[in-house]
Amino acid sequence: MMEWLEKHEGLLLGMAVASAATLVLAVLLLPVLLARMPADYFVRGTPPPGSWRGRHPLLRAVLRAGKNALGLVLVLVGIPLIPLPGQGLLTILAGLALLEFPGKRRLELRLIRLPGVFRAVNWLRGRACRPPLRLDGVGPGEGARDPAPPRP
Repeated sequence: MMEWLEKHEGLLLGMAVASAATLVLAVLLLPVLLARMPADYFVRGTPPPGSWRGRHPLLRAVLRAGKNALGLVLVLVGIPLIPLPGQGLLTILAGLALLEFPGKRRLELRLIRLPGVFRAVNWLRGRACRPPLRLDGVGPGEGARDPAPPRP
């Protein structure tokens, strides 16, 4: 084992640098992206008024491509952050919010409904003086669980 570690010292150093860089990137970008997300992002189905969707088609295409590229980078950065120090799930959630793909809404709701993720996102939003995210059937002070079904 020690022989393998000595042989791949450069790889290990590269992984350590990449881990530190992704941690710094996540710490800097994640709060900004989560704070900019509208509180009703998960309960409404249409874009907010004044969004970039009403702009010139060429500008809209450039913005859309940039948004998707940033989202992909955040997802790719978040994956190694899951077992490494950092905020992997939150980084992936922010990246998924930027990406456009089929089934996106179901995946976002599945992730944000995890109680730990929901609390962490709303804590970050609170630090930025932003209202907590709202989910269908979940008030701002409640957990991210679905309401219990009524008993017969």
